[in-house]
Amino acid sequence: MPSPDTNRRLTPAVLNQDVDAFNGYRTIVGYSTKRFNATPEALQQAYQSMLAQQQAETEKLALYRAASDAARLAEWEFHNAVLAMKEVVKGQFGSDSNEAQSVGLKKKSDRKRPTRQKVAPIAS
Repeated sequence: MPSPDTNRRLTPAVLNQDVDAFNGYRTIVGYSTKRFNATPEALQQAYQSMLAQQQAETEKLALYRAASDAARLAEWEFHNAVLAMKEVVKGQFGSDSNEAQSVGLKKKSDRKRPTRQKVAPIAS
């Protein structure tokens, strides 16, 4: 039998079946085995470990989401502050100044003037 791919998560359906089987096994009177990983103690330990790790994952996901939200809001605050600074530079020094160019704005004089296109006569 090939070893299972432990890099992928088990589906909720498989986990639910496993929990149902675990709960069902506890109703069996006289269950005993020599397989270490199938002993009642090992099963209980594995079940408790799974629940603890799932709880830790849920808590860390909540912390991750909160940190992600805080970082996203900080990015937007920084972006809006930079946009406000650019407007102040444009208002204080003018849109054709070297100062405006130094904050990433294009000088007004560097912009290409629109040219009128000649209309080609319609050939008949």
